[in-house]
Amino acid sequence: MTDAEVDRLFHALADATRRDIVARSLEGEHSVSELAERYDMSFAAVQKHVAVLERAGLVRKRARGRERVVSGDPETIRRASRLLDEYEAIWRRRDAAIEGILAADGR
Repeated sequence: MTDAEVDRLFHALADATRRDIVARSLEGEHSVSELAERYDMSFAAVQKHVAVLERAGLVRKRARGRERVVSGDPETIRRASRLLDEYEAIWRRRDAAIEGILAADGR
């Protein structure tokens, strides 16, 4: 993932409403209207949240008649998970190195 893609992804996931929309859309397709019914905000505000998620690749939107339906993109979630796994591996190597230094120092 490019730095810009990672920035868009984590910016999109930084908001609780957007995380909820992602979770719901991964469970199945929902129209934007159905999504908007759940939140205490305007339809336009929900549309903006969906647009942020779409730009990040977390959801896809398509026409179904006059409605726009949203579905989650599990591949983007997998890519984010792999990225976090890489960060965890870096941390674990650092942690192991520190433990090695302490063990060699006799602590």
